[in-house]
Amino acid sequence: MFYLDFEEKLEKFDIEIQSLIKLSKESDLEVEDKIKDIEKKKQAELKRIYTNLSPWQIVKLARHPNRPKTKNFINSIFREFTPIYGDRLYSEDNAIISGFAFLDNSPVIILGTEKGYDMNTRIKHNFGMAKPEGYRKSQRIMKLASKLNLPLICFIDTSGAYPGKDAEERGQAEAIAQSMKVSLNCETPCISVVIGEGGSGGAIALATSDVVMMLSNSIYSVISPEGCSSILWKSSDYAETASNSLKITAKDCLELKIIDEIIQEPVGGAHRHYEKVSSDLKEALIKTINNLKLLSNDELIKKRNSRYLNYIV
Repeated sequence: MFYLDFEEKLEKFDIEIQSLIKLSKESDLEVEDKIKDIEKKKQAELKRIYTNLSPWQIVKLARHPNRPKTKNFINSIFREFTPIYGDRLYSEDNAIISGFAFLDNSPVIILGTEKGYDMNTRIKHNFGMAKPEGYRKSQRIMKLASKLNLPLICFIDTSGAYPGKDAEERGQAEAIAQSMKVSLNCETPCISVVIGEGGSGGAIALATSDVVMMLSNSIYSVISPEGCSSILWKSSDYAETASNSLKITAKDCLELKIIDEIIQEPVGGAHRHYEKVSSDLKEALIKTINNLKLLSNDELIKKRNSRYLNYIV
C-alpha cells in the first residue's frame, strides 16, 4: 500500500498490525485483542482524515498510484470487452483505449484515457496524455456509437493532452476541438465519468456529454494546480495555494453545475474500496442510460448543445 503524506498515522498502524501478526506466528502469542484495538484506532483516523480533505489532498488522492484506472473499471463493470484500435489516419494512441462491451446485457461503446499502473505501462500509455491520433480515434469511436446507436461511456483520467512538439505539429488543438464538435452532435446517449484527474482540454474532449459524473476524490479543472502556480507565481511551489482557488473538486464542480452527479467514495478512497466504487458506478451508469434513452436523438443533441453553450454566456 502506498501512503500519502497526510496518511502517516495510518501507515504506522498498519506496520504495527503486521508486526503483531508476525510476532503471533513466531511465538504463538494471542494478539487478536491488540489488533482489534489498533484497527479501531485506524478506522477513527481514516474517518478523521477523509471527512476533512483539503482540495490539495484531493488532488493527491486523484493521482494516487493505486487508484483504479480505466482498465480496472472496464474489467469490473463490463463484460466481453472487445478493443478497437487506431485512428485510420496516423497510428494507434495507447493513451486512449476504446471498444465494445456489455453493461449487464446491454451493448455499449467505451472510450477512455488510461494512465497505466507501473512504470512500463505508464510509458506505454504515455501517462494518459493523448496525442492528436488519440483524439482522432475518439472521433472515430463517437461516430461509430452514433452509427450503431449504442450508448457511449467515457472514462477520464488525464493531466491533459500531450504538450510535445510532435503533437503540436500534427494538430493537437484542432484534434481536441473536433472531438468536442463530434461529441456535441453524437446521436446516442453520452456519459462521461472523471475517475481521477480531469485536466484541461485533454479531458473535456471526452467530457462533452449528456451527463458528466465524478468520483468524489477526483478533480476536474482548466489547468493543473502546478500549471496555474507556474503562470501566476513563476514557480510550481504554490500549487497547494492554487488548488484552493481553482474550484477543482467534485463538490465544487457540482455546485457550479459543471457536472451532474458525484459517485461517493467510501472513507479511505477508491483505492481501498475498489469493488464498492465499481458497484456504485455501475448502478449509476445503468440508471442514467435508461433515463437518457427516454429522449429522442434530436432532444439529446439539442439539450447537450444548450448545456455547453450556456457555459460561455
